[in-house]
Amino acid sequence: MTESLLGRSKLVCERVAQTARLMVGVPDYPTYVAHRRTTHPDEPVMTYEEFFRERQSARYGFSRGRFRCCC
Repeated sequence: MTESLLGRSKLVCERVAQTARLMVGVPDYPTYVAHRRTTHPDEPVMTYEEFFRERQSARYGFSRGRFRCCC
């Protein structure tokens, strides 16, 4: 019983953390890795640092040569 409750608590904590990251705009790296390995198994997977930089760039417009503050 205790092991089952502990497992469920861990799952709830993981889901809450994932939701919080998505709410503030931090994408989920493990989901990205799972997607790449399933959908594109012959292509390379970015490291966490590369993934984070790419997502930041896409969100804030760094790749378009400008910084987007609020709009």
